[in-house]
Amino acid sequence: MRRNRRAVGSWPNAAEGGSTIATVFLVDDEKFIVDLYKDILEANGHTVIAVASDGEEAVQKYKEMKEKPVVIIMDQRMPVKDGVSATQEILKINPKATIFFGSADLHIEKEAMAAGAKGFLLKPFRIEELLEAISEAASSQAKS
Repeated sequence: MRRNRRAVGSWPNAAEGGSTIATVFLVDDEKFIVDLYKDILEANGHTVIAVASDGEEAVQKYKEMKEKPVVIIMDQRMPVKDGVSATQEILKINPKATIFFGSADLHIEKEAMAAGAKGFLLKPFRIEELLEAISEAASSQAKS
């Protein structure tokens, strides 16, 4: 999942029936990143059901969610609580949660994966990589 080399534009979008639609929880302290993710995900048929700007807020919101998201997109460097700590706490609440890291901190990849993340995307990554990861997670969750 780290660096897939498909051509830009080769991914069918959900509206064309090419991928499974997913609910997504975005956790990132940079508003422009959240807005970008949200616009792209929603344009591809996914639904952003919640947003948190730090790890502590993410854990609290996750606890309170009646319907859990198919995928959580987690940043590492955030105020209050970092992504690895938030991942560990969310996975204590729900060991089946699917969390993907999107981070510029390559050195945190091993720690994120050891904490239970299902994948790591090094920022800046191609949006197709994120869409593929979400689609795969949604498809595998639909099968189980």
